[in-house]
Parts: sequence; C-alpha cells; structure tokens
Amino acid sequence: MSRSAGERCLGLCILLVLCAGSAPGAIADVYKYVDNDGNVYFSDEPLSGADLQLEWKRTSKRLVTENKAQSQAARKRRDEAMARVQARLDSQALNVSAARPSAPVSGSMSVRRARYRGLIEANAARYGLSAALLHAVIRTESAYKANALSHAGACGLMQLMPGTAARFKVHDIWDPAENIRGGSAYLRFLLDLFDGDLRLALAGYNAGENAVKKYGYEIPPYRETQNYVRKVLRHLAAEGVAHRS
Repeated sequence: MSRSAGERCLGLCILLVLCAGSAPGAIADVYKYVDNDGNVYFSDEPLSGADLQLEWKRTSKRLVTENKAQSQAARKRRDEAMARVQARLDSQALNVSAARPSAPVSGSMSVRRARYRGLIEANAARYGLSAALLHAVIRTESAYKANALSHAGACGLMQLMPGTAARFKVHDIWDPAENIRGGSAYLRFLLDLFDGDLRLALAGYNAGENAVKKYGYEIPPYRETQNYVRKVLRHLAAEGVAHRS
C-alpha cells in the first residue's frame, strides 16, 4: 500500500482501537512497519518479513492520546494560518481595481463550479485555506474547465505545471481531485513561505516563488503576474459579495 493509504489505515486502526477500548480490559497494541520501498503498514499484531522494519509500537491508549494531541495541534495551525491570511486581507491597501468585485459566476461556468464545490471545500479544510480563495484562483486559472491547457503547458483546473505537479506528488495532473489537491498544497506552501501575504503568494503561484524572491519579496514587474494578482483579488471580492447575498 502507498504511504497515503497507510495513513488512512492508521485512522482505521485508531477507530478500531477506540471501539475495542470501550470493552472492559480490551487494550490492544498497534505496530507500525516500513518496508524497503518506504510503504507503511499498521497492524494490531507483530508482522514478520525480511523487508519489514518495526518503526514503533504503541498501546492503544497512548496512540489515541497522541492522535488527539496531533489533531488539536493541526487545527490550531490551520486556524492561525487562516487568521493570518484574513488579517492580511483586512490590512492590505488593495488598489481600486483589485477591490472592485468581478461579476458573479453565472451560466455554464456556474454549472462547472457546482461540480467541483465539494472538492474545493474539502481541500480548503485540508490545507487551512478559504474555499473562496480556491474558487477565485480556479476561476482565474481555468474558469472551472478541467481540460484547460495553457500555451506554457499548465494543466487542469488549477493550471499546474508538470514540475509543480510532481513536486506536490500529483500522479494524474488531469484528475480534478488530484489537480485541486496539488494546487491547494502549493498555495498553502506559498502562504507559509511569504508569511501569509496573499498578494505575494498569488504572484508566486503565477510566476514562481523564486521570481518573488528575486524582486525583493515584491510582486514581480511582469504585466501578466500583476494582472493575475488583481484578477484573483477581484474574484475573491466577488466571492465575499456572493457569500453575503
């Protein structure tokens, strides 16, 4: 199984442990093994195999306690990250054209938007982003067209370049779920890199983070990138208007 599948298996193990823990005297151990290819395995009993190495053994009580602490810490990091982004949005003096909302999504675009709403909201929660931001980026990048292909070779809903897709472990760049996950992970990375500065994160998404660094952590003087940042912010403002209406 893959590492991600293994992590899902851990969640199942924890659920089973919790259920088992409800019975008097039922205290199980959980074992974590890694094979030579880096695949992760969880079991409630020792496993044998020349290619398996025991990474750790936990009692059910300890594993549940650790998982609870990790979940609380992850929620705290997500909430803090979202608060930083919102603070930037509230405090930054955006220019007039950026502050003016775009027209609401309508027609065939609204149909496509509805098709991917669930994936967008799930990835927003997973990476500590606002769903409105992902909608604004996707509307700018592809108008919610999963088969969009740019002249530069960017693909899919979030217009991932193949190198960026590989960097964030996107196996099928044309799969909407994988594409949105990869784009969301990249946005999360950029927001962390630029200390929650949304304008710089968007500039990095368009031109690459090294271009932002090259120009002294400012939006690069590329017309395409500057227009891109303004357009996403207009769409983001429209998301706020739509949400309040």
